[in-house]
Parts: sequence; structure tokens; C-alpha cells
Amino acid sequence: MALEKEMDLVEVAPSAKPPVCRLMDYGKFKFEQSKREKEARKKQKIISVKEVKMRPNIEEHDFQVKAKNARKFLSAGDKVKVTIMFRGREITHPEIGEKLSIKLTEHLADISAVEKAPKIEGRNMVTILIPKIETEKKEDV
Repeated sequence: MALEKEMDLVEVAPSAKPPVCRLMDYGKFKFEQSKREKEARKKQKIISVKEVKMRPNIEEHDFQVKAKNARKFLSAGDKVKVTIMFRGREITHPEIGEKLSIKLTEHLADISAVEKAPKIEGRNMVTILIPKIETEKKEDV
């Protein structure tokens, strides 16, 4: 039947009992499928994690520069990992790092939300911020 109509017999669902087959132009089917896959890939946004590193006794101007970079990353749609690095005996005062982390999250509160609160991991304190646009979409769903 397929040869008479100059079409192909394509097995659509091989796992079904009995297997499902259709008469169609296989080349056209593959083209349509690849087109759908390309469209789906276009709609996906790859979110990468950018990192901003600082020390607990950072100067105000340096802090502003780091905050500006973090703002740029967040507005581009990336997550930001804020790492506060402790050296030597600085680790005995984690509250300084926590204050700094909170200061940065408040500074970026208009465009970001906290995904992971400040937490000490070894000699570093890590906080993860996500763009607010992403969080608003999650709330809508």
C-alpha cells in the first residue's frame, strides 16, 4: 500500500501491542521533528552561575565594584554565587562575613532573591542569589 502511494511505512509506537505504524513521507517527518526540537532549544535559557569573591574587610569602593558586577550578572539572567573568603584568624569572626553578605543581598534586593542563605563551607562563606524575574515566573506557575 505504501509503495503504491509513494509513501513510507513508519513504525510510530514500537512498544505498543500491536506496534503502531503510519503511512507518511519519512523525510518530511524527520524534518518536522528536527524543526520542533530546534524551536524547543531556542526557548530554553541556559542559566550559568557567576561568582563574586570578596574578603570580610573589603573597602567600600571595592564592595561597590563587586556589587555592580553582581548586578550585571543578575540582570543578564545568571545566578550569582557570593563567596567571602576568610584567611588566618578571620574565620573566628564569621559574623563580619555574614553582615557583609546581608549588606550585598540588601543592596541587590530590587533585582535578586536569596536562593541559599549565608553558610560557612570550610574557610569560605557562600551565598547564592537568583534573578528576581526567575522567581516571579515560579510564583505565577
